[in-house]
Amino acid sequence: MQLQSRILGRSIAALLGASLLLSACGEKRVDSEPRSLDFARVDAFPSTYSVTQSRPVLIQGATLLTGTGEQQENADLLFENGKIKEIGKGLQAPEGALIVDGNGKWVTPGIIDVHSHLGDYPAPGIESAQDGNEMTSPNTAQVWSEHSVWTQDPQFPLALAGGVTTLQILPGSANLFGGRSVTLKNVPGRSVQDMKFPGAPYGLKMACGENPKRVYGGKGSSPSTRMGNVAGYRDAWIKASAYKQEWEDYVENGGDEPKRDLQMETLAGVLNGDILVHNHCYRGEEMAVMMDVAKEFDFKISTFHHAVEAYKVADLLAENNVCAAMWADWWGFKHEAYDMTEANIAIVDQAKACAMIHSDSGVGVQHLHEETAKAMTAGQRAGFDIQPKDAVVWMTLNPAKALGIADQTGSLESGKMADIVVWSGSPFSVYTHVDQVFIDGELMFDRADKKRQPRTDFELGILDAEGERL
Repeated sequence: MQLQSRILGRSIAALLGASLLLSACGEKRVDSEPRSLDFARVDAFPSTYSVTQSRPVLIQGATLLTGTGEQQENADLLFENGKIKEIGKGLQAPEGALIVDGNGKWVTPGIIDVHSHLGDYPAPGIESAQDGNEMTSPNTAQVWSEHSVWTQDPQFPLALAGGVTTLQILPGSANLFGGRSVTLKNVPGRSVQDMKFPGAPYGLKMACGENPKRVYGGKGSSPSTRMGNVAGYRDAWIKASAYKQEWEDYVENGGDEPKRDLQMETLAGVLNGDILVHNHCYRGEEMAVMMDVAKEFDFKISTFHHAVEAYKVADLLAENNVCAAMWADWWGFKHEAYDMTEANIAIVDQAKACAMIHSDSGVGVQHLHEETAKAMTAGQRAGFDIQPKDAVVWMTLNPAKALGIADQTGSLESGKMADIVVWSGSPFSVYTHVDQVFIDGELMFDRADKKRQPRTDFELGILDAEGERL
């Protein structure tokens, strides 16, 4: 909740409250401290997520990959009240604790997928349920991906069985500005708000390259070229800067309240530092251009997604503190995805930039540990000394950094959320499977217990019709 508190601390509780403090004649209001506007609207659709922590848990004698660059052998991990309490050897179990025998098992932080469309592109993949791409304008920053999430998507529990505890659900990449993303805990929820990660900042999905120019060029409108893409970004940021200034002048000086614009509100939230930019971008020179656009308008890009040519600009990513979310070996399916190296993730990592794996797939999200293993092996073949203790960061801590939640999750450290995966062996072996998954300390998946293998209500009906009884 620390991140949420910081955001709310910078925000006005409500714009109406601000306007009531102004006199009818527009007389300047005097505040004891400066305030800024809540363009992110963090209270509009608040998280209602909660988890019942029934008992403490002690995992004994396991191999721990902490996500902090350490591999601890024959170690114990204790968590209670939803938080990691202690890591060590010979830890004592509190009264009533669940004891997990970790002999021969490995333990990691929960996997975080920074690029998912679950719920927006659910299974079964029928046309009436495809709700991830608002392909009606190059700029649809006004839409929020959470308003399309179908919580009954059976791909959520499949991802859980693969060790995924947190996901960012993004709009699609047809537009220059695709809309807002949302970060979810991978738990069953009646509504999307029951799944929303408390305090996680919103993201803004942007896309460069082939997709927007193909979609809108094919409709005979701008953009139809890469230079048209960049002109579209800059025009939108100019308007957003003016919108932000208009509201700030109103809050400071009074007068007539400006008209709300949902599209500009999201972009102004980026300029205000409250919404993180996640940019679909393949080619190295385009990433360099986008970082220059960000400098021009004084905002920060959190992460380039797909980033097939990130290895070409790895030093620039490190210099600008921008992450890259990549595939292990998915490439060649279009021209801008052609110039790939399987050592991509390793090269970005070795340049001291923030590198990570991502799925962009309802199938791939179930196997991110295997994808990480492939990327680690490719890096070793390229001559880099990368060990499991290093590679685990690509699927845990670095995605948490990209989402602005690394102070709460992504590593096994005292005080962090007990989002934890117990593996039957090394997570980077094809012979390994997930034994147990804990989210905020609650056992959400247990391979040995069907009662701890959640199914969506939609899936239960299908399975029952096919004669499978759970």
